[in-house]
Amino acid sequence: MPAMTPEQALLRVIHYLDRAHETGFKAKAFIRALDVVRNTAPEEIERRVSNDTLTDLDGIGKSTAAVIADAVRGREPAYLLRLQEESRVDITPEGQVYLDALRGDCHLHSTWSDGGAPIAAMAEAAMAIGHEYMVQTDHSARLTVAHGLNEERLSEQLDQIEEVNAAIAEAGHDFRVLSGMEVDILVDGSLDLSDEMLGRLDVVVASVHSKLRMERQQMTERMLMAVASPHVDILGHCTGRMIGKRPPSDFDADYVFAACAQFNTAVEINCRPERLDPPRELIDVAIEHGCWFSIDTDAHATGQLEWQPLGCDRAAERNVPIERIINTLPAEELLAWTRQTA
Repeated sequence: MPAMTPEQALLRVIHYLDRAHETGFKAKAFIRALDVVRNTAPEEIERRVSNDTLTDLDGIGKSTAAVIADAVRGREPAYLLRLQEESRVDITPEGQVYLDALRGDCHLHSTWSDGGAPIAAMAEAAMAIGHEYMVQTDHSARLTVAHGLNEERLSEQLDQIEEVNAAIAEAGHDFRVLSGMEVDILVDGSLDLSDEMLGRLDVVVASVHSKLRMERQQMTERMLMAVASPHVDILGHCTGRMIGKRPPSDFDADYVFAACAQFNTAVEINCRPERLDPPRELIDVAIEHGCWFSIDTDAHATGQLEWQPLGCDRAAERNVPIERIINTLPAEELLAWTRQTA
């Protein structure tokens, strides 16, 4: 019997490409090959492996064929083993202390908005790395480029989360998908979701995605209104920066983080390598104000769930108090924390 099926092997390759933040031709090629394998009879795949005609299938190239052939022949694909090592996310001993304390991830996306994997697959990956829970936080409707969810679609997603949790429990796993959303902070500081729907969610991440170059005072007031909302639990990637591509927004960090501390709104330490937001100096300001924190991947694919070491290293470097990080809490304690201001 093969160590893994061709489908499983291709999924692992895609996972490690995601972990390596590979979004170009290589990733698309393996996603295409996965689709071909899923729509081709296993007997035909095996026959083509034996007569070396896999690449005659539209969508199968030399690299993807090698992975498929190794899996069919019961070998661990050499490409997969190399990619597993090359995509490994390193962590310092100091950061490992923080990583060991984390119990879940409070910000991630699925195919419901702009993510690359369904909720069940994200949950499976989160369980595999030892999480006890994850918070499903797809985008709200305002972010149309990310296929954000309106209230009707969000209600449908909540039903699916219940189904996923039921399946997880039936399989004997002690893991929960918590409901949430990354809600856009609109230009006037209001939130891109009704109070009724916000009240149905376990965890709400509020983020600025538009008009990032607003004048300093206006941006400060915009963010203050959002973090003061009783529905908002986490302020997402607060500066909106993209390292080397987009500068951080300009706002009064003292006012905003003082409000976060006052209203129990956690400051996210976003682990995406192109964000690493807030910058170091703003983490220091948030610490001084006694803020809560959440170390989140903002994952858009299964492999990106393994990016928490990046945020943990940043937290360790700035001496963020571990007891002030909300996703070190068990699920029930996290939910109790979010209900304090709801």
